[in-house]
Amino acid sequence: MAYVRKRARRWLAEVSKTSPEGVLIREASSHDTKAGAMAWAAQREQEIAGGATVVARRLTFGDLLRRYADEVSTTKRGARWEQLRIHALARGRPDNFPPVLPDPIASIRLADLDERHFAAWRDRRLRSVTPGTVRREWSLLSNACTVAINEWRLLDRHPMSRVAHPKGNEPRSRRPTEAEISALMHCCGYAQDAPPVTMVARVGAAILFAIETAMRAGEICGLRWQDVETARKFLRTSGKTPAARREVPLSSEALRILQQLAEVRDGDSVFQIGSASLDALYRKARARAAVDDLHFHDLRHEAITRLARRLHVLELARAVGHRDLRMLQIYYNESAEDIAKRLE
Repeated sequence: MAYVRKRARRWLAEVSKTSPEGVLIREASSHDTKAGAMAWAAQREQEIAGGATVVARRLTFGDLLRRYADEVSTTKRGARWEQLRIHALARGRPDNFPPVLPDPIASIRLADLDERHFAAWRDRRLRSVTPGTVRREWSLLSNACTVAINEWRLLDRHPMSRVAHPKGNEPRSRRPTEAEISALMHCCGYAQDAPPVTMVARVGAAILFAIETAMRAGEICGLRWQDVETARKFLRTSGKTPAARREVPLSSEALRILQQLAEVRDGDSVFQIGSASLDALYRKARARAAVDDLHFHDLRHEAITRLARRLHVLELARAVGHRDLRMLQIYYNESAEDIAKRLE
């Protein structure tokens, strides 16, 4: 709908109209005459009704990303991560000191967006973060462009298709030693013969549980008692997508840890700890234990390497949730020396 009103000595035309793609567009323009203002408003309404090509002239890449965060990211398991990334890219972080400004690519209009802008973005990010981080953000931006092409019709072609990917980091092969695991348990105050009453003790339980089940930190924190089938010796992971949901077999050690946690049960959460708290407390315990460069996710490498000794490759892939068997090669980190011992 268009509104024309006089302001001071000029006429102000305001347009508020939803495009065929569902984008609400609000614009205003000042004119010398009322007729000129009415003509502009009528033309803009006609242009907006024309569809995505016209809309793209007005929208920026930041506008596209914000819509992606609201409509697409919310349907994913990693919604919070994607939304934080998009917020930092499109809006900056004014609460930081010094403040983090939005990336320049967010202000580029979709009609002007091309490979040059993404190549410049890639080079800027590589100066401040690791290639692995850039590759994850690359996937996010690439998928946003794909949705804009196929579903929203805001782009005619993919502007990242001819830009070179940043080289990825070498896959990690770090595994904890038995001495490091013992040191972590000591610094967490975890004991096998006592229930984990404190939150830091439950971090110790989470470490051992990750080694037994190959579950990720988020899966462990999100585990609910209703998903645990103790009698049938398996549990179900929750998730919004089929790939995020699977059944995890439980070893006798994993069942023992669950029995400990049942003794301090308070609500439906098994470990009674959030992802942020688990990360912070794990880092503190690792520092006190003087364990260097051991990520919580490295425990998944340890678990898969151990499980590979007992399970067939297809059983292993099903247990740890890998549909692509090639992923097992990344997480299976047994040394050639250990393999040779089994050949004797």
